[in-house]
Amino acid sequence: MRRIFSVLLAVSAFAALFFAVTGPAFAAMDTSAEHALVMDAGSGQVLWQKDGFVAMPPASMSKLMTLELLFQRLADGRMKLTDTLPVSQRAWSTQGSKMFVELGSRIAVEDLIRGIITQSGNDACVVVAESIGGSVEGFVDMMNKRAGQLGLAQAHFVNPDGLPDPPGQLMSALDLAKLSRHLINDYPQYYHYFSEKSFTWHNITQPNRDLVISTLPGADGLKTGHTDAAGYGITISAKRDNQRLILVLNGLRYPQYHNDYFPNIRRAEEASRVMEMAFREFRSYPVFAANQVIGQAAVLGGAAPTVPVMVQKPLAVTMQVDSHDAIKTLVKADPGLTAPIAAGQRIGTVTITAPEFPPLTVPVYAAQPLAGASIFQRVMAMFGKK
Repeated sequence: MRRIFSVLLAVSAFAALFFAVTGPAFAAMDTSAEHALVMDAGSGQVLWQKDGFVAMPPASMSKLMTLELLFQRLADGRMKLTDTLPVSQRAWSTQGSKMFVELGSRIAVEDLIRGIITQSGNDACVVVAESIGGSVEGFVDMMNKRAGQLGLAQAHFVNPDGLPDPPGQLMSALDLAKLSRHLINDYPQYYHYFSEKSFTWHNITQPNRDLVISTLPGADGLKTGHTDAAGYGITISAKRDNQRLILVLNGLRYPQYHNDYFPNIRRAEEASRVMEMAFREFRSYPVFAANQVIGQAAVLGGAAPTVPVMVQKPLAVTMQVDSHDAIKTLVKADPGLTAPIAAGQRIGTVTITAPEFPPLTVPVYAAQPLAGASIFQRVMAMFGKK
């Protein structure tokens, strides 16, 4: 089986996170998609994947990168939702799914966002690309640079819309999940556009191709895609209680259908089914409270032989339900840890283990200061006395 699990740290504040991916697949999780991945939106940890680290044609799901560059400029004030952008001949003549922009007109940024998300308008992407990058080619260079900054290791862009010509547009399911998490967490003021179910432009109303937002409880975005090379794909997110998951599927094949309607339904059904499994099979469990003393770390040359340690933020892990009862934790001091120790100083790690659960290691910090040993204590230590 090609499926791999990794653990989830349910608090994004733990940036210094080390995790391993080991163990067999979880049999209950499966999909007909060629590529699939489930991620926790809070931490970015992968829960399950199927060829999710392999580069693939992302089709229109790559429009999420175009939107990221636009959202970035809205968030930092370089652009406003009310700004209007010009429609060039190149934008107007772009084929595939269209917003139906009018040659020579100017369109508000907010309408272009809706045209890209809801209508999957390739023409709207070109309008945005030319206005931000000076040209489509200039914008593509910006896309690739930004992808590197965001850690999208398999991403390579050749256009802003995901059309198969020119060839070479690539992303992995992991890239799409990372990008989606970034959009959700860093641009919450614009995320609501992904849940709009239809948009009308020039008296043409088009439904959102993401049918999951209408059928799956908690679903609120993000983007679909389809080309012959990519197959049918979808990137979705859903939130239930305090847990948000991101799912990417790509390479769904429906050769028996000859129009967009039935494949869209089948794609939505598969995405909903897999996401339901993910919410059912994985649960978030609290492990430590913020500033809770969780153990002792051995210290050399201290006024005391150990110092109490804590995690600085609440820590929870998401794991298979069957794994939780056997969860264990182990505190380990950094090698050669020597007094004096300051309160809040990072001094080691705590590792969390459970059956069918790759070990998760996070930093721990001194819960209180520890002075160096006095001269008297050092002398006594030389004679083996306390």
